[in-house]
Amino acid sequence: MREADDEAARSLALAHDISPMLARLLAARGITAEQAVDLLNPTLKRLLPEPLSLKDMDKAVARARAAIEHGEKIAVLGDYDVDGSASAALVSDFFSAIGRPARVYIPDRMTEGYGPNPRAMLLLKEEGAGLVITVDCGAAATEALTTARDAGLDVVVLDHHAIETLPPAFAQVNPNQPGDSSGLGHLCAAGVTFLFLVALNRNLRDTGWYAGKGVREPDLRDAVDLVGLATVCDVVPIKGVNRAFVRTALGNLALAKRPGLAALAAIAKIAAPFTPYHFGFALGPRINAGGRVGRCSLGVELLTATSEADAMPLAAMLDRHNRERQALEAVILEEAIAEAGTQHNSPFLFASGEGWHSGVVGIIAGRLKERFGKPAFVAGFENGMGRGSARSIPGIDLGALVRAAHEQGLLASGGGHAMAAGFSLSQAMLEPFQAFLVAQFANAGGALAAANDLMLDCAISASGATLGLAEEIARLGPFGAGNPEPLAVASDVRVAFADIVGKGHVRIRLRGADGGQLGGIAFRAADTALGECLLHSRGAPLHVAGYLRADNWNGQRRVQFQVEDAAPAGV
Repeated sequence: MREADDEAARSLALAHDISPMLARLLAARGITAEQAVDLLNPTLKRLLPEPLSLKDMDKAVARARAAIEHGEKIAVLGDYDVDGSASAALVSDFFSAIGRPARVYIPDRMTEGYGPNPRAMLLLKEEGAGLVITVDCGAAATEALTTARDAGLDVVVLDHHAIETLPPAFAQVNPNQPGDSSGLGHLCAAGVTFLFLVALNRNLRDTGWYAGKGVREPDLRDAVDLVGLATVCDVVPIKGVNRAFVRTALGNLALAKRPGLAALAAIAKIAAPFTPYHFGFALGPRINAGGRVGRCSLGVELLTATSEADAMPLAAMLDRHNRERQALEAVILEEAIAEAGTQHNSPFLFASGEGWHSGVVGIIAGRLKERFGKPAFVAGFENGMGRGSARSIPGIDLGALVRAAHEQGLLASGGGHAMAAGFSLSQAMLEPFQAFLVAQFANAGGALAAANDLMLDCAISASGATLGLAEEIARLGPFGAGNPEPLAVASDVRVAFADIVGKGHVRIRLRGADGGQLGGIAFRAADTALGECLLHSRGAPLHVAGYLRADNWNGQRRVQFQVEDAAPAGV
């Protein structure tokens, strides 16, 4: 059980007129009475940082302003994933709104690889671009940015990936670069891009550009839906201004102002009230699907669509690609699980296969990490070259590890952040890279043990697990990386009913000693030890850990317990 200071909890309850349960949860997270205001009610007005605190932001704004002033052609180059697509859409929407439409270029992952490449830079130069703004990529693209510089093309980088050395960009706005003291390393690329637009918008307003040109100033509050979506999908810490981004974005999504997201929500059959789950597991995978198995630009095309008529065909196409991705994933996941299952004594997992589609290796790595509780590396090979992704656990920085391997010549390319990284390697590099990983993980036992500890935030009873309690706990949200959802334990309960529903989910009904009952579900658990326990422990006393949530089903709002683990009572 996570410890909480009783006196601090009492102070929080009195200061904010909240329940003892919510106060205890806040105290256990080290939240003071002063900090609780922004945590319980995060607003952009209070939490939005000063954009110019980011290194090079002034240079980036000045260069963009000059391009606008002189009518230069501006190009935006981004990644295909949610963060990259959202960031590119933010810039595209802004420049279109002020009458300076930008050329959007999304490299094809299969033929061009990740991020800027020399050929793309030369192409944009030939098309007449004077300024290229890279979003969610470019931080370490030394070769591409050198080519751009030599061709007389200025590049402004808006990124968040950690780097040790700087490529020759005109300006790099990146809170995770050397020399940046902003303290904003928790932002995703869309967050960095939004701050750039805030600063540029302010410059245009304060210098009278809008008034002089008769241009209506864009309302950047309408753009926060994209920032919140990217914040959740890129799994950056939900703290500080990121809480306000996500909270505001969920409200914006409910208003259905952006045709692309409204169309995708309709296709995915989701409706308000929206939660981060809808961003991360309903909308995000569909936007990503274009780059994984379809056309890499589909995501940004959807997010910049200006009408339902334009958005619906794109949303339908992404949904179809997502189903194709799921079919690919299912086949490869089965093979990857079998390979990972032989690595019981390894502190990390490494699975690879010939012909494994590079568009799904990141998802497979995430599935392996969830299933086995270890960092996972997955690579798909074709014609002797492999493209891979890695997913980590708290305490192990995979981005730094992959960058170090690349610097030592063990990878053809590599980069990322603490929890997720990407890499490419030849077949000949496979064995040396795995040996490097073995050496790097030699002292990772402590982090692995800590990551697999189940820290409980509160205890509940079946009869006390009410809808009101679930809504009270939800006030700590939005939940995600850096702000985990409180984990509750229902002690000494019995499984009154259990069966399998959907795609391997285990649905249960728990009965407490006082006769109270609580409905629950364990997702994708049917073929796991947890699923076996729930399905075959009817009548036996259990301790069951999970998340207490308000659930909307068929127009009814009810409480549901999402089961994460279980153990025989008394053991």
